[in-house]
Amino acid sequence: MRAKYALTIASWLAFLSAIPGALAQGSRGIFVTPIANQPFMAVVDEQRTSFQPDGTALAMKTIHAIARSTQGQIYNESRPLVPASFSGTPPIRVMHIYDPQTRLNTFLYPQQKTGWQGRTPHPPSTVPPDLYATPTANSLPSNQFTKDEDLGTQTMEGVTVHGVRETQIIPAAQNGTAKEVTVTDEYWYSDELRLNMLVKHNDPRTGSVTTTVTQVTRTEPDAAIFEIPSGYKLDGPAVQAAP
Repeated sequence: MRAKYALTIASWLAFLSAIPGALAQGSRGIFVTPIANQPFMAVVDEQRTSFQPDGTALAMKTIHAIARSTQGQIYNESRPLVPASFSGTPPIRVMHIYDPQTRLNTFLYPQQKTGWQGRTPHPPSTVPPDLYATPTANSLPSNQFTKDEDLGTQTMEGVTVHGVRETQIIPAAQNGTAKEVTVTDEYWYSDELRLNMLVKHNDPRTGSVTTTVTQVTRTEPDAAIFEIPSGYKLDGPAVQAAP
């Protein structure tokens, strides 16, 4: 797995959004929860279409490999978006390792062979930040412009997933256009893996994003992916023992 995709967690910024004091999530993605006894490896496929100022559509894509150990450790990486016509594999920009037992985050930059570590003051969430939109969670108060639709259940990658579609109608007076805009978000959640397996976002003003978990293997990842490779220089403050 490391040789093919260098094992990543999709959308590491999404994971950081649940860590106090960390960077906010810049885009929708797959949040891998640090729970025990549900090890797996997978690859996340992201397809993104954005509208340019001249009205043309720009199609981009990327992949992220994700993994979780039996102890709940997480390994991930960030890869850049590339044109949809690109036939290779995007390079790794950042690798992220997280251990829920010690609350230690490790960020590695393979091109520079550098990295840094730091502990989070509190354990991260064990449910995705988008869980509010799934049928198993309490939804936000609805209004005349928002509708939640239960999409039922289906099977993805060998697990049962429950879907919900959230539709928001933005009146013309509020969106700066001559007509109302319909924005949709769709989530397919696996309660067994505690993971959104499919996330779709569509906004006709800006474009669409579809993020899908694929190639799921329910086996223990190689322990080496949670270790710092030799030759890396760690910068930043010294890491103190967890309280």
